[in-house]
Amino acid sequence: MKDKIKHEHDLGYKEILSHKKTFLEFLRSFVKKDWVNLIDEENLILIDKEFILKDFKQEEADIVYKVNIDGKDIIFYVLLELQSKVDYRMPIRLLMYMTEIWREELNNTEDKVKKRKEYRLPSIVPIVLYNGKNKWTAARNFKEVLNGYELFEENIIDFRYMLFDVNRMKEEELLEIANLVSSIFLLDQDVAIEEILKRLKLIGRILGKKGSKEQIQVFNRWMINVFKNRFDERIGEHVYKVLEETNHMEVEEMISNLGRKIEEEFKHREEKGMQKGMQKGKMETAKNLLLMGIDIPTIIKATGLSNDDIEKIKSEMN
Repeated sequence: MKDKIKHEHDLGYKEILSHKKTFLEFLRSFVKKDWVNLIDEENLILIDKEFILKDFKQEEADIVYKVNIDGKDIIFYVLLELQSKVDYRMPIRLLMYMTEIWREELNNTEDKVKKRKEYRLPSIVPIVLYNGKNKWTAARNFKEVLNGYELFEENIIDFRYMLFDVNRMKEEELLEIANLVSSIFLLDQDVAIEEILKRLKLIGRILGKKGSKEQIQVFNRWMINVFKNRFDERIGEHVYKVLEETNHMEVEEMISNLGRKIEEEFKHREEKGMQKGMQKGKMETAKNLLLMGIDIPTIIKATGLSNDDIEKIKSEMN
C-alpha cells in the first residue's frame, strides 16, 4: 500500500512539473537566481525520457527539461524524492544520472562536431524535491561523499544540487507566492487536519484568481490521485468520491465542498468516538457495581445499560 501511495505521489508531482508553464512558475518562485529570468517558456523542452539505473530502479522518479539560454544548451534534472527517509546516497545518485544524460548527448552527437574545440556538453542543473517528515541531512556537495576531499581542493569533481524541502517551507512565504506549486506544497506539508481544512479555503481563492484552466485540471487530478491518501482508507474513499462529484465545478467551489465534506466526516467520527467512550465508561461502572454485589435492576438504573448488556458483562467476568 505504501509503495502504491508513493508511486501515485511521484506521478502526481511528475504530472504537475511536466506542465511547462507550471515548471517555469516553480523556478521563478523558488529559485532566487538572475538566470531564471532569461528562460523563455517557448524554448523550454520536456525530454520524455527516464534515466533509470539498475542500482536505483526503486527510487527513480525524474523530470528532465532542456532549454537554450543565450545560445547555450542547459538541462534541468529534477529528482523527486517523495519518501520519509533521507537518502544519503543522493550526491552519488545525481552524479550517475547526470553521467547518463551526458552519455546520451554524446551518443547522439556526430563525431566531427564532438572533435571541435568549441564543442561543449550542456550544463546540468540538479534539483531535488523532498517531502519527508525528517529534515534533509544528506550531503549537498558531491565532494563531501569522497574520502579526503579536503586535501585536494579544486582537483576533485564537485557540484552542489538545489534542494527544495517541502516540510521546511514557511506557510507565510508559500501563501505570498500564491500559485499552483506553492498551493500543492501547502497541502503536502505534514500538518493536522484542521490546518489542512484552513489551507484548503485559502487555496481555493488563490487558484480561483490565478490558476489557468489547464493548471486547475492538473491540480484536480493531483488532489484525486494523491490527496486522498492523506487519510485512512475509509476517509480516503470519501474524499475521492467528493472530488469526482465536484470535478466539474469551479475550483473555489470544488475546494469549498471538499473541505466541508472532510469536516463533516471528522465531526461524525468524533461523535462516534465520544459515544463509544461513554459506552465503555458505563460498562466499566457496571462491572465495578457487580463486583460490589449490587443487584442487576439497580445497575440498569445507574448506568442506562440493558439487561442483556449486564448479563454479558457478568458472563465475561465469570
